[in-house]
Amino acid sequence: MQRKRKLGRGVAVVGAGMSQFGMFKDKNSKDLFAEAFNEMLSSVDKGVDPEDIEALYLGNFTNDFFIHQAHWGPIISDLIGHTPKPATRTEGACASSALALREGVFAIASGFYDMVLVGGVEEMSKLPVEKVTEGLALATVPYEMEAGFTFPGVFGAIATAYFERYGATREHLMNVTIKSHNNAPLNPKAQFKVSIRDIMNSRIKRAKDKGEAVPAWRDEKEFLRDPVVNPVVAWPMHLYDCCPISDGASCMLLVAEEIAENFTDDPLHVIGIGQGSGRGLHAADDITYFEATRYAAKEAYELSGLKPEDIQIAEVHDCFSMAEIIHPEDLGFFKPGEGYKAVEEGLTALDGSKPINTSGGLKCKGHPVGATGIAQLYEIWRQLRGEAGERQVPIKDLRVGAAHNLGGTGGTCTFTILERR
Repeated sequence: MQRKRKLGRGVAVVGAGMSQFGMFKDKNSKDLFAEAFNEMLSSVDKGVDPEDIEALYLGNFTNDFFIHQAHWGPIISDLIGHTPKPATRTEGACASSALALREGVFAIASGFYDMVLVGGVEEMSKLPVEKVTEGLALATVPYEMEAGFTFPGVFGAIATAYFERYGATREHLMNVTIKSHNNAPLNPKAQFKVSIRDIMNSRIKRAKDKGEAVPAWRDEKEFLRDPVVNPVVAWPMHLYDCCPISDGASCMLLVAEEIAENFTDDPLHVIGIGQGSGRGLHAADDITYFEATRYAAKEAYELSGLKPEDIQIAEVHDCFSMAEIIHPEDLGFFKPGEGYKAVEEGLTALDGSKPINTSGGLKCKGHPVGATGIAQLYEIWRQLRGEAGERQVPIKDLRVGAAHNLGGTGGTCTFTILERR
């Protein structure tokens, strides 16, 4: 019989920081982490002495491949003046920094530490696209990699199966893309701060200015249907269904719950945390859901005592537009086959009943893979504290938010629930 899990003591988030996300010729991983770290320090309401940080847990997928430098735990430890205290690198593909948070939570909950820094960093822009694709493919299972089944192909296959079972179409993927691009301009740290309509209008203006034939797009969907501007990557995934190559860093300061008031009167509490593992798609029973996500969600809900309907806002791992349809179903927000309808009906919009990816998501905020997990929680931090500016959701008594992070082809999935009391 499986026992009910619980943390040995409570864990709170008292500070958070994130670098600008994008492609930077003049910034390296250390520069980016320094940005995130300095913002984190300034975000601690009552201040914090960095000397009091007892351990560092750092997510990084494969800077080993992207910039030919490994061993990032001590490199970042030295950068922030943390040496000779312990620094541990965690790796779970795109879920690497979510694993760093998980380890940090356990370290405090066990009583071994009272304050730890968790974060992540990735520097992807220094290689050409085909080499980045090769690096990312290291997170697939061997069978998939040998078959050339890279991530656009994976989510193309998932989308095709989902369409066949539930009746969704490419039009529904466009709804996700349009929503993501509408949210991102409200996020000053996002990589793509531009709506699909603005992109469309810019191209029309450019054609007029050059005296070229003016495209006859009447709206965003006509623009996205145009194969010239939105070509197929892996059917039915088109260019605007895919997240970008990104550089970036993120971090959070965790402390034991009983000392949180020393740093802020407004901490967030880690009340649910779950992780699951999954098989490659070739071995999956069904490719219209992720078994690892369902398991991680089950763990987190059991620990928190909450149900899916109690989650007021969420960031989910939308590496492709199709992912934002499936993941909320796996998390229990919508029934299987209902995710695409929820987007179409506006339920996941900023002013919807279940706002999802208010940051612009991986699709538009950016996806420096090792930094993504903590970056998702950074958005939840901003939203729950009422500090999200123009993208602040209008939910009264906003208290509970969550982040879902996926690594590989669903091999590592996490779900973390934060509460403001």
